[in-house]
Amino acid sequence: MIRSTTVICVRHKGKTAMAADGQVTLGQTVLKKTAQKIRRLGKGDVLAGFAGSTSDAFALFARFETKLDEYRGNLARAAIELAKDWRMEKSLRQLDALLIVANAETALLISGTGDVVEPDDGILAIGSGGPFALAAARALLRNTEFGARAVAEEALKIAAGICVYTNSEITVEEL
Repeated sequence: MIRSTTVICVRHKGKTAMAADGQVTLGQTVLKKTAQKIRRLGKGDVLAGFAGSTSDAFALFARFETKLDEYRGNLARAAIELAKDWRMEKSLRQLDALLIVANAETALLISGTGDVVEPDDGILAIGSGGPFALAAARALLRNTEFGARAVAEEALKIAAGICVYTNSEITVEEL
């Protein structure tokens, strides 16, 4: 079983930040320390992060970007249409990944079961260390004056200290 990721997205104080670790493991072996799990899509105004199979995630990124173009940058509509295709099309149903997509106004989690989820508190986290990063981000938002970027980065560092499938080679993108 490949375990490969922690990705967190934080929307706070008018900013959106997405952070991901770089570790990819196979069983008990670290295959890579510096994988890039976040991409800028569209005209650079959309962030997308993935957890799961890399090839599946890249196929989904391409599909999502097509939907984004088709719906003229409407993030929610593109996400819903991707989720519908992912659930309905036989070839896509086999894809094993989760996506977080975000722009300056919205952050969404997209799954192959047809889910499109917008968080109540502006925080989404996926992957092996996702629950740890989510808990850390919530605590940081309640107890610090950090902005979105600092919360995302610190939450991922905390997750890396707990989850053996998450490392501290962190990539952060901000809108």
